Amino acid sequence: MSESKGAVSRRDFVRAGSGAAVAGVLGLHALAQDRQAAPATSRVVLVRRSEAVGEDGGVRAEVVHEMFDQAVTTLLGEADRAAAWKRLVGPDDVVGIKTNAWHYLPTPPALEDAVRSAVLAAGVAPDNVAVDDRGVRSNPVFRRATALVNMRPMRSHHWSGLGTCLKNYIMFVERPADHHPDTCASLGSIWQLPELAGKTRLNVLVMLTPQFHGVGPHGYSPEYVWPYRGLIVGTDPVAVDATGARIMQAKRDQYFGKPSPISPPPHHIALADTRYHLGVSDKERIELVRLGWEEGALI
Repeated sequence: MSESKGAVSRRDFVRAGSGAAVAGVLGLHALAQDRQAAPATSRVVLVRRSEAVGEDGGVRAEVVHEMFDQAVTTLLGEADRAAAWKRLVGPDDVVGIKTNAWHYLPTPPALEDAVRSAVLAAGVAPDNVAVDDRGVRSNPVFRRATALVNMRPMRSHHWSGLGTCLKNYIMFVERPADHHPDTCASLGSIWQLPELAGKTRLNVLVMLTPQFHGVGPHGYSPEYVWPYRGLIVGTDPVAVDATGARIMQAKRDQYFGKPSPISPPPHHIALADTRYHLGVSDKERIELVRLGWEEGALI
């Protein structure tokens, strides 16, 4: 089976860069002392379609729906969307779909629609499904949720280096700023809160039009946004974010014409593995499944 049709390939990670470079991106060189046990292997799906984003920068909903369904079925090894989603949620679940509302690069409505449609098709009652970001703490569905789907666009971030799936749960705490010190090193602890622990069924890092550089707390410039036209999907948020971080680092190096480390370093990703044991950050333990368009993949 060719890589464009979903072959799992560890060599994709080996040829993308040296171990030292990856360690620099994730902060692994300073975190070895935190590791208590070798992590299990995690599978991550990267799907890209050249037609997912138009020349005007607009997201093409029907293409994104197809990409998302392909990624989920491939991830779970199922033949169709219905079978895949029945492994994730069921009629007895209450499902919160956590998105991101940052107005420059919000979670595309097409993806929100795709997830909600799939959850409903799996038998979850409409009253037991909600899509929210900043209101999750007061949203009645999220307050009684038994399952969560986590998705957000990847972008540079003033406090954490990168805005990732791991960081997307910061809105579940009363004082998000409490997690800003040390470049948001404690983000993994949020995932261990009793109301969140073990509930996340799927993570989607939106790489359709990511932002690879920014200046200031809410920095945005279209100069640093590029049509990568991809989605990274997995059940392991650490592996998903680690894969996205490597792509972002490669783009920065390419754009600036020299090694340009993400600043501040997004070491919350490695710490989510080594300190909080939420998943896998080591590229050698991530199985990358590549689907679709290969040009400019950077990984």
